[in-house]
Amino acid sequence: MKAVHFGAGNIGRGFIGEILYHNQFSITFVDVNQTIINELKTRGSYEIGLADESQERIKIDGVTGFNNQEEPQAVIEQIVEADLVTTAIGPNILPFIAELVADGINEREKRGIVRQLDVIACENMIGGSSFFKSEIEKYVINKDYLEQFIGFPDAAVDRIVPEQHHEDPLFVEVEPFSEWVINKEQVKNKAIELEGVLYVENLQPYIERKLFSVNTGHATVAYTGALLGYQTIDEAMKDALVLAQLKSVLSETGELLIRKWGFNREEHNLYIEKIITRFKNPYISDGISRVARTPIRKLGYDERFIRPIREANELGIEVNHLIAMVGMIFNYYDEQDTESHKLADKLAKENLNQVIKEVTGIKDNILIEKIIENINRYAKLAA
Repeated sequence: MKAVHFGAGNIGRGFIGEILYHNQFSITFVDVNQTIINELKTRGSYEIGLADESQERIKIDGVTGFNNQEEPQAVIEQIVEADLVTTAIGPNILPFIAELVADGINEREKRGIVRQLDVIACENMIGGSSFFKSEIEKYVINKDYLEQFIGFPDAAVDRIVPEQHHEDPLFVEVEPFSEWVINKEQVKNKAIELEGVLYVENLQPYIERKLFSVNTGHATVAYTGALLGYQTIDEAMKDALVLAQLKSVLSETGELLIRKWGFNREEHNLYIEKIITRFKNPYISDGISRVARTPIRKLGYDERFIRPIREANELGIEVNHLIAMVGMIFNYYDEQDTESHKLADKLAKENLNQVIKEVTGIKDNILIEKIIENINRYAKLAA
């Protein structure tokens, strides 16, 4: 079978590409990085390294690549022939490739192809495929064809792939753990069921479990570690204060997830322990600046800190450690990060109460007062 995957970066090659390869797909990677595309075309293979004591290397072959800016017609032809389309390109980039994917779908309809095709956005966002569909619909000629033959199953993905640089531009090192969950109710082509992927009837609990545990936890280590002067996640995880803060935050989000979705408490506690072990992995040196970047986005209304705070507050669950994290994030500054500059500028020029409302979307005055208390507390520690 043939897969077209948008995004030939580390996640695309080191996670989605591996799963597709093990399911006997040939893979066409689509990206604007000409170096990567040229290497994929020339070599037709690349290697993944597992970041653990085994240092195992996995060869992925049957691959090629196209530059969507330079070779759009070739990409359209690949979509016409595809059995599956996936992305790992970043939520903000999806709208920019929507027209090209739509052109591929329009060409399938023009040629009378009635083989059903699923388009799966493997992005770090809730409802990624549904969002992508709404962007693609703007350019699709025959909406009935889209509804009948093209599926957009939402997915949740989880694998730590740190920023890295190697002499071989295609080599990518990944943690051994990976999880890819797909909403089977939204799948159009039922004949394709990927091994190594969990298919569920209700994806929302799994998306929120990942977002409020892995994403919230990772960011907790990053911002707490930054406050204490650490440079990498594994380095910060050796500090008892960082570990204690992580466990407290995950206990609060865990209580919310258990109450909201009915996760088994014992199983969820094991899930938390697994996450902590992953963050401690000495074979992965993930930079704190990478994990902590874009603080304004991470303080968003539906993001990894504010959403669990809001929902826990409605259920009467104490979330003092999550609120403390918000105080830390408002004090975080990285001169290399554009959003850090923007946030610092807002805090210097605008009313604090108003900045909190604008950035987080929170209107509850009691919550805002608690956030202000923590911003002031961590401002003294950060000074």
